[in-house]
Amino acid sequence: MTHLIAQILVDGFVISAIYALGAAGFTIIFGVSGVLNLAHGAHLVIAATVAWLALTQWGWGLVGSSLAGIVAALISSYLLFGGVIRPIERSRRIPPEEKEIFTLTATLLVGIIAQGLLSYFFGSNPITTSPLVNGVTEIIGVRVPTNELIIGAVAWVVLALLWLFVHQTRLGKALLAASMSPRGLALIGVELNQVHFIVWGLYGLLTGLSGVLLASFLGASADDIPGLTALAFTIVVLGGLGNILGSLGAAYIIGILGTATAYLVSSSITELPALFLLIAILLVRPQGLFGRQ
Repeated sequence: MTHLIAQILVDGFVISAIYALGAAGFTIIFGVSGVLNLAHGAHLVIAATVAWLALTQWGWGLVGSSLAGIVAALISSYLLFGGVIRPIERSRRIPPEEKEIFTLTATLLVGIIAQGLLSYFFGSNPITTSPLVNGVTEIIGVRVPTNELIIGAVAWVVLALLWLFVHQTRLGKALLAASMSPRGLALIGVELNQVHFIVWGLYGLLTGLSGVLLASFLGASADDIPGLTALAFTIVVLGGLGNILGSLGAAYIIGILGTATAYLVSSSITELPALFLLIAILLVRPQGLFGRQ
């Protein structure tokens, strides 16, 4: 039993770090742009798929394929922003009070379209890339692939750099200010269009890296898109909308809960506990466990 608990904690640490990395971008987008991107899972799977293609079909090597996956997510992020979200925001035909629901619906449809296209061209079987490193490491009596530990470490390093960027740089503080008061930021002369352009790029980079790491750990497929989006949404709501640190804590709750479900019950229902938890949070504490930012 002790060995099983240790295994759940170790695996939960890695998957939670990946979830936190992806959810951080989801949180930033909502905090700054006010957009709940229901195509989120598609960006993750696009990054994983392109990384797999570059590695197995194009022979780009591990570094080149990883960069290709991240760039693919960055491009898909900007395509969503420039081709769907920005036109809705600027439309004079859509009443201002209805633009939020139009944006929500549009991102949902984009996610469904992406799932259909990826499934058509690449099938529904999970694709995986080569591990970042080989070998096995023993931790608290559990033999763990060293690749898992490296993935968790990379995710944490990026999250730490993100925190430093947001809180210690001028640009990062502008993004933080935009999430608190976009109108106030505009009044002091900061161009909101530039802020939104930067934040969608940051979102693409974070999501792309998360997708590449996911492909190296668990694999990803078109069928995973709805589940990955639901997990990110659950993490963001649980942590508090717009609260980056809250999302980090929520990612670990969801990740370890899902890992425990996989080991103790069935790997086919790992997402269900998170969804039940989301319903409970919406009913009992809609501001999230850690409060909205």
